[in-house]
Amino acid sequence: MFGKIQVSGLLLVSMFASFRSSVSVSSIFCALSILIMPTASAQDASGIDRLIAGAIQGKETGLPLPRFVSLKAKRTNMRVGPSFDHRISWVFVKPGVPVEVIQEFDVWRLIRDADDQEGWVHKSLLSSNRVAIVAPWSRGESYVNVHKNPLRNAAKTAKLQSGVYAEIVSCEGSWCELEGRNYAGWVPAAELYGVYPGEKVK
Repeated sequence: MFGKIQVSGLLLVSMFASFRSSVSVSSIFCALSILIMPTASAQDASGIDRLIAGAIQGKETGLPLPRFVSLKAKRTNMRVGPSFDHRISWVFVKPGVPVEVIQEFDVWRLIRDADDQEGWVHKSLLSSNRVAIVAPWSRGESYVNVHKNPLRNAAKTAKLQSGVYAEIVSCEGSWCELEGRNYAGWVPAAELYGVYPGEKVK
C-alpha cells in the first residue's frame, strides 16, 4: 500500500510493505522439452533481453517475447512447471505487480519478476495493463523525482520512494508518464522496472 506525507511542497510517496510472500522456494524446475530463453537480471535486462525485446514472437499468442504485463489477481500462485499439478514456488498477494513473460506453453506463461524469480502462471492471472516499480534495485533507500513535463529541468510534482508501484500512462523516448494516488507526472524510464529502454507505450 502507499503512504503519503508532504515534504517541502512535494508529495512524498513511500512503500510500507512487500507484496509477495514466499510459500516454499524450490530451485528445481520441471524438465520440459521446450526452449527456455536465457535469463538476465532485472536491472540488467540491458543484455540479451533488451536486444531481442519485441524481436521474438510467442508461439501461443504471437505477441513479443519478452514482454511486460502485470498480475491481475489478488493472489497469484507461481509454479515450478506449466500445470496445476506442479508445486507452488511463490505466492504473489497483490494485483498489479509488473512481470515479464519470457516463454509460452499452451495456457501457461513463464514469468520473471523484479527479483529475478521465475515460474509458471496461468494466462488468466495476467493483465496487459502496464505497471512500473520505481527503482526496485535501491530497496527503498532512494527517491525519484516526478516531473510535470518530460524534462530534467521541469517542475517537480512529487517524489517516489524506490519500491513504489505506479501505473504507466505512456512512454516516449527515455521518459514515462506515471499516475498514482494523488500524483501524476513524468519519470525517466531508466528509473523504472516495467518498461524496456526506448519502448513506446500508449
